[in-house]
Amino acid sequence: MESNTQKLIHSFGALADLGQEIADSGDFIEMVRTSLHLVLGTLAIRRGAVIECPAHLDRTNCLATWGLTPDYGVEFLVDADTKEALVSSAKGVFEVDEASAASEGGKDNYLYHALSNFRTQEIELIVPMIVRGKLTGLVALGGKASSEPFTADDLEVVQAMVRHIGVGIHTHRLLAEVKQQAEDNRRLYFDLRAIYRDTVRAFAAAIDIKDKYTQGHSERVGKYSEIIAQEMGWGAEEVEGMAIAGYLHDVGKLVVERDIINAPYKIDAKQSSELNRHPGAGFDILSPIHHPYADIPLMAKYHHERPDGRGYPDGLTDEQIPLGAKIVSLADSFDAMTTDRPYKTRRTFDEVIVDLRHNTGTQFDAIVVSAFCRALLKELNGETKERKFLKMLGKNYLDAQRDAPLLIQLLSELDPNTKAATAGRK
Repeated sequence: MESNTQKLIHSFGALADLGQEIADSGDFIEMVRTSLHLVLGTLAIRRGAVIECPAHLDRTNCLATWGLTPDYGVEFLVDADTKEALVSSAKGVFEVDEASAASEGGKDNYLYHALSNFRTQEIELIVPMIVRGKLTGLVALGGKASSEPFTADDLEVVQAMVRHIGVGIHTHRLLAEVKQQAEDNRRLYFDLRAIYRDTVRAFAAAIDIKDKYTQGHSERVGKYSEIIAQEMGWGAEEVEGMAIAGYLHDVGKLVVERDIINAPYKIDAKQSSELNRHPGAGFDILSPIHHPYADIPLMAKYHHERPDGRGYPDGLTDEQIPLGAKIVSLADSFDAMTTDRPYKTRRTFDEVIVDLRHNTGTQFDAIVVSAFCRALLKELNGETKERKFLKMLGKNYLDAQRDAPLLIQLLSELDPNTKAATAGRK
């Protein structure tokens, strides 16, 4: 009785150790190897192997061995009928000789084909790992070191431990599938976002084609808006949303007569009133679309509003204007000032600085102007590798020695703390 009690305690301890190993291990193959060692050690079995039967394959995969020849691990064919026969069998453990006898009738076809290999390796028991009614694999076990036969209690312990291993393998594969599915979904998500972004850029190019004098304007506004949002510390998705808003800010011009848009002169009041319809029209066009970034229609509608309330279409004042619309407003105006138009040539950079100084607080938001100037100053000082401004403005438009002091001076006027910070970088 004492011997049986000790054996029972030993078996429960082995099961507990096995459960802990399966729960804790982050290394799948190491978990399988350690689990096999625990099974063998529990009953002092000389040799064994854990063989996986992947659900989507008709071949086995040897995951771990102990005490077998180095070349063991060859694949065996295991078709759907064989898997079903093992699952539906009333036997939880097959002795190799019994398996041979059963296989002669064709019921356990896999065991029949694998039998010669099992015998060569002195395998005595084959234990199917069945989880949720499906064959996960097999555990092949040799004889005891003592050469004693397996008792009924031994076989129960083996089956219990093999079920643990089967659950561990099944769970790992499920998690791997979930992880792969999540990765596939992540790639699909980013692919869809890329398609959306490319579609928006193509749409922006189509908008600009209507105005032969400002081709590329919407894309530049999108890029300037993106730069400003990044400098303001916005998150990646918000920054991308600002770029999209910049690309689409003039979508309402699709409803404006081409002759007004392409007028080679300053338009009159009536034409100006017609042109001023485009922010509201843009809002109407964009609102029915389910954008990834909810505020895009509002940015299109309010990018001509001003903090002093003299903008359009609604005459909003400072805090009533969405911050994103203020960013697009500055990006739009900067591109207008730095590109040639039919009725005027583009301004020099010092003229742009004068305009920003004069109109900050009335037309432009001071925080947005500061962020814009900081981003441009970083590029002029070589603090950023990318040359985004230089690419859009042209090679000879900016000069670091000449223009950096202008930005520093403007920044010091907008924020006195900036002067000390920029001085410290010299």
